[in-house]
Amino acid sequence: MSGNTATHEVTPAARTAAARGRAPFSQSRAARELGLKRSEFDLAMHLGHIRTRPAEAGGGQQVDRAEVERLRGQEGFPEALRQRVATVGTREGSAIMEVTAARFTRLARLGLLVPVTFHLNRYRAVVWRYLADELREFASDAKNASLLNRPLPETLRGQLDTGLDLRPRNWRGRLLGFLLRQAGDPWERAGVVASLLDPVQISEIVTDPYERSHLSRFRPPPPAHGAPGSPAAHVTERITTAQDPNEIDLLRADLAWAVREARTHRPAPRPASRHPDPHSGPDPDRHPGSHPHSARHRRTPAPRRCDRPRSSENPLRSGRLLGRLFRRAS
Repeated sequence: MSGNTATHEVTPAARTAAARGRAPFSQSRAARELGLKRSEFDLAMHLGHIRTRPAEAGGGQQVDRAEVERLRGQEGFPEALRQRVATVGTREGSAIMEVTAARFTRLARLGLLVPVTFHLNRYRAVVWRYLADELREFASDAKNASLLNRPLPETLRGQLDTGLDLRPRNWRGRLLGFLLRQAGDPWERAGVVASLLDPVQISEIVTDPYERSHLSRFRPPPPAHGAPGSPAAHVTERITTAQDPNEIDLLRADLAWAVREARTHRPAPRPASRHPDPHSGPDPDRHPGSHPHSARHRRTPAPRRCDRPRSSENPLRSGRLLGRLFRRAS
């Protein structure tokens, strides 16, 4: 080779910079790259418009750079993406559907319009919000014309007179679907179901304290509305916890099933015994390896990350649960 040949050494700093350039975005960074508010990004992610994957270090989701580029390349970006996650309240929703606000509220209480999110106003009243695109679709369907332009059937009016309000339950059903789509590990899916039940219900289903403790690690936190213990937090807790007896029964049954699946996939960790039976032979913890069933052989394997459901699991069960949780007046 010629003595004038130049070589270029790739420095550690250059390798780090290259890796950083290929690294996925955090959710906050991805929202900025897509020109979305964080609330818009979260909703788009929950609705499946933005594909994410679990962060390698744990603690949330990440967005691949290729996914950001895919979304940027879509026609009408970014307004088209914003439109898909646009939400409206009762006043704007009734205008979209060309009905009175009172008619809109009745349809929502009957479960015919399903809220996608909510917030509390300064009086701690619940303000439900709906996807604008779903309202347009409902209003444009000829099968719904009588619900918009004529008096409601007597059966529906009777249900409303009893105080029926399916908005909280249907919102919880929708939230459950959001969270289950993000959960990959069986314990995560069990934690999602448990997040809609109160602690008493959970303790009756999951009687093992070590399993309950392990399950609590995977329960997603409720939406943040007010400081812990505040009146606003109590209102939020009531909305995010199953109230209807039928809904509670469905969730209890699904939690029991989910915990059985999670236990089969990976038992909950337990502390090593410190006081072995004196009649059982040498203490394997004090003399590692002195016994073929020593602690190092009995120790529970380290948790294994699972990004997608195992083939032995029933992927249709969660879909059936969601179908039963969502209620509409008949």
